[in-house]
Amino acid sequence: MNLIDGKKISTEIKSEIAEEVIEFKKTGGKTPHLAAIIVGNDGASQTYVASKEKSCKQVGFKSTIVRFDENISEIDLLNKVKEINKDDDIDGLIVQLPLPKHIAEQKIIEAIDPKKDVDGFHPINVGRMLIGLPAYVSATPAGIVELIKRYNIETEGKHCVVIGRSNIVGKPISVLMGQKSNPGNATVTLTHSRTKNLAEITKSADILIVALGKAEFLTADMVKEGATVIDVGITRVKSDKTKSGWKLLGDVKFDEVAQKASYITPVPGGVGPMTIVALLQNTMKAAKKEIYS
Repeated sequence: MNLIDGKKISTEIKSEIAEEVIEFKKTGGKTPHLAAIIVGNDGASQTYVASKEKSCKQVGFKSTIVRFDENISEIDLLNKVKEINKDDDIDGLIVQLPLPKHIAEQKIIEAIDPKKDVDGFHPINVGRMLIGLPAYVSATPAGIVELIKRYNIETEGKHCVVIGRSNIVGKPISVLMGQKSNPGNATVTLTHSRTKNLAEITKSADILIVALGKAEFLTADMVKEGATVIDVGITRVKSDKTKSGWKLLGDVKFDEVAQKASYITPVPGGVGPMTIVALLQNTMKAAKKEIYS
């Protein structure tokens, strides 16, 4: 079993981005600038945004955090998005999800200028990704592809099974794994909560990508010997063995699945750190106008 160390790879990529920023500025380029809007006081969102801010500093980016009370109106939030769209100094804009129930998330996502949509959620970027055009790819799928690439995991002709069909992870990673690219060229099966005989399908997978959001869902009897297992899930559960009283679990029952896997990501320290790195990579592309010139 080989552990796929997302923390180590993300550190390497941050160093590469920091060098890229220096070289870009030497040739007259600007300091890349990422803006994030956060609404309300959701603990996980606050932690994630703080991590993004710290990562921007590490690689030499500017970052702006715009905070709103959870009672902000939809129209006021839309107006702020439009204001940032027009700000030429800001290269990338993310709106931290989830949003309060009185705000239509999709309306906010579609209000972001696709040229600044470094989260890769806008329908224009999703559509471009789908047909193989240059696009901002949503950060978690992009991070998964980067991990597969850096560990030289063979994907061509392999059977890749994705568990979960969310717009943020499941659907886009299923497309990316089937693209004419490397990594890619896999035969992909997209499964979900309504899939029948799921264990039969997963046992035929060379590569398993699990993004269901159910703690320790994938067990050893669902995995064939030598499979690569990518665990996207992260669930906080109570624990009397930690100081905090909580621990983080993935969608994969790690201890038993690791015995059969050739490669496996841990939780935490696997896919998570790569999500933020992919966001930085997209912001760098936005500053350089690589996707939309």
